[in-house]
Amino acid sequence: MEKQKTIVNQVTLKGVGIHTGNQAKVTFKPAEADSGVTFIRTDIPGAPRIKADVGSLLLAPKFNRRSSIGNDQAEVQTVEHLMAALSSLGIDNIDIQIDNNEVPGLDGSAINFLEALEKAGLAYQDAPRYVYIVKEPICIQEGSSSITILAAKEFKVSYTLNYDHPMLAAQFLEVVVNAESFKTALSSARTFCLESEASELQSQGLGLGANYENTLVVGKAGVIKNKLRFNDEFVRHKILDLIGDLYLAGCPLCGHVVALKSGHSLNLKIARKIYEQRVKTQGTGNAQGVLDVNEIMKIIPHREPFLFVDRVILLEKGKRATGVKNVTINDYFFRGHFPGRPVMPGVIIVEAMAQVGGVMMLASEENKGKLAFFLSINNVKFRKPVVPGDQLILEVEAIKVKSKTGQVRGRALVDGKVVAEADFVCALVSN
Repeated sequence: MEKQKTIVNQVTLKGVGIHTGNQAKVTFKPAEADSGVTFIRTDIPGAPRIKADVGSLLLAPKFNRRSSIGNDQAEVQTVEHLMAALSSLGIDNIDIQIDNNEVPGLDGSAINFLEALEKAGLAYQDAPRYVYIVKEPICIQEGSSSITILAAKEFKVSYTLNYDHPMLAAQFLEVVVNAESFKTALSSARTFCLESEASELQSQGLGLGANYENTLVVGKAGVIKNKLRFNDEFVRHKILDLIGDLYLAGCPLCGHVVALKSGHSLNLKIARKIYEQRVKTQGTGNAQGVLDVNEIMKIIPHREPFLFVDRVILLEKGKRATGVKNVTINDYFFRGHFPGRPVMPGVIIVEAMAQVGGVMMLASEENKGKLAFFLSINNVKFRKPVVPGDQLILEVEAIKVKSKTGQVRGRALVDGKVVAEADFVCALVSN
């Protein structure tokens, strides 16, 4: 079984964000096993942390043409090139301190990130690495663009690029992705745009830090004020982006990715599908800490019919947890809550989030054996009804946990869409 990796030494890079034009310093630091990839905004009071996974995706139109993550405290834009470098090196756990809202674009590729991380050194950790192995096809399509992921013995990408432009017509590349192939064939491929798009993008507030050195601008006669590193550099960069986006599924992938004209929007949607399939199929071998219902009941005192968590699929004690509740028509509350049109009560969704929060806080050694009682519930929002047949994904993150109180932020999702969210404070009381 593979082991998780982090870096050995701290390393720093500086540069300008391609879209915002903001100057940023990024410092990479080693992180504990099972902690994942975490961005830390050091320029904001409290240094809020953002997990680099699908649960933190920012999908509003203002984040088009790049992959961005955030929460209600902070955001980090254009993470895909860095994520691709982390994926290729097999880095599972790393803290990334950044003092602005966009990752530096550097030369428009991933090569500078890759070289910096290699310079920092890699270290195996004493924890097994979870790899999502594709067993059944995963497909998604938007218009003439599509991505299909098939079962395979390795991570392989086959990409077809086809723009209505003579320089960008029908490029195809297939590559088995590993550290060596990424470094030699993909890492130095740079981002690009059409000359006809450039002015419009900047009028939308995009590409404010772009120039002819960090972005290949493609005119009618070829690349303007620059030279290609590969004859097919465009399709190579598309694969680089795809690798980075897929790593936001939260784990490495073993499968054959067949992509046709895909971009960030489609890439991120299939990353979410991978995450959802992982949630449904993942067994107790998850290195990040899966708890079945019997293990949950050893931590919190809730019992049927008032236990609303079936599994915990990710657990970082005192920091973060993700639980699952399979909603069925046999759940007792449907007998009286709109039996003609059953809807899960909102207060029970909040209670389910709180129970996952309880597991997160009470699983730590210092809080073992305590009880968690509500002190307050704030910022509650219900966005969509939850009905029988839905699978609730319950994500909670600690804001602040002390010996006697815990502040927790939670949200519930169905099919990748937020159905409810709330902040709550609990008293941690000895039993």
